[in-house]
Amino acid sequence: MPGVFAEVRDSGRTWRGASGVADVTTGRPVRADMKHRVGSIAKTFTAAAVMQQVEQGRIRLDAPIGDHLPHLVPGERGRKITVRMLLNHTSGIPDYIVYAFPSLQGFPSLPDMSSKSLDENRFREFRPAELIELGLTAPPTGEPGGPTGVYSNTNYIILGQLLERVTGMKAEAYITRNVIERAGLRHTEFPAGPRIRGPHSRMYESFFGLLDPPRDYSVYTNSWVGPSAGLVSTMEDLNRFYAELLDGRIVSRSSLAQMQQTLPVRALDGSTVQYGLGLHEVDVPGCATFWGHDGSAWGAGAMSLTRADGKRQMSVAINMMRWNELDSAGRPQPHPIDAALKSLYGRAMCDDDGARAAEGRAAQATATRP
Repeated sequence: MPGVFAEVRDSGRTWRGASGVADVTTGRPVRADMKHRVGSIAKTFTAAAVMQQVEQGRIRLDAPIGDHLPHLVPGERGRKITVRMLLNHTSGIPDYIVYAFPSLQGFPSLPDMSSKSLDENRFREFRPAELIELGLTAPPTGEPGGPTGVYSNTNYIILGQLLERVTGMKAEAYITRNVIERAGLRHTEFPAGPRIRGPHSRMYESFFGLLDPPRDYSVYTNSWVGPSAGLVSTMEDLNRFYAELLDGRIVSRSSLAQMQQTLPVRALDGSTVQYGLGLHEVDVPGCATFWGHDGSAWGAGAMSLTRADGKRQMSVAINMMRWNELDSAGRPQPHPIDAALKSLYGRAMCDDDGARAAEGRAAQATATRP
């Protein structure tokens, strides 16, 4: 791992730390205050924005999405899929990523998979309607409203279009004004182009060992994820955001209670997480229950978790992704980085007595794909 940086808060005390380099060529060190692509952590921001509109009566959680966006989600699907199902990934609409990036469609078969699409799409401007159509035309992952969900970025691209429909603003603009600024975040934004403004690390993609050495994807358009996973932030801002959200200062307490109603959702890496409306629940035996989200982009990963009582917070960023090589069946193989991250999460989230118990479960929130 070239570099890792983090901020941990505990009952009013704050620790910030960084280790390693932001640039493997120059040796420039990472710093704890660097901006970073935080991937699907953006989903909590988008979900909070939707809940604000629910509070204002412009959106009903259990209304069919076709009532608002019949041109994007037409026919029977538009009548069956509700806003809630999009938020908690029970819509049955699959993720579009392997269709937007055709060279990924061989996953997890190494002979058929390549990084070709990552380079071809570096500056491509995807339209939301294009991404939604890719998801809707792919084979469904299940019936709408099932007892378990399947994680899908398509759901949150649709929610971005819903926000635009009911507010008259681009989703990213509405989220900036009503979520990011309301939380008092100073270093969080949806970049307007492929470059990040301000101090940041380069972001290295190993792509399951196929890219050796790992390739720098720090300059990359966010159009392929938008309000689903296109956010840039700092670890300080992420801790502040989740503190504000879980204290009822971004959405109401009743809206927060809706966001914390969870069910099992199969993540893109095949693991199962307890997912609400834009929030993960992470129960660490011997320690505590945490709420938050994780995320990744090409070359960048992040996780932000806050204890249920709000007194302990952890936000961690790493600047290389998909370091595990795959076996012939496409299963990621163990790597020393995995053990190091487990140890870090356990110590950051729990007191010393609970750190060992935390290590195994804390790592479950780490995404291996965007």
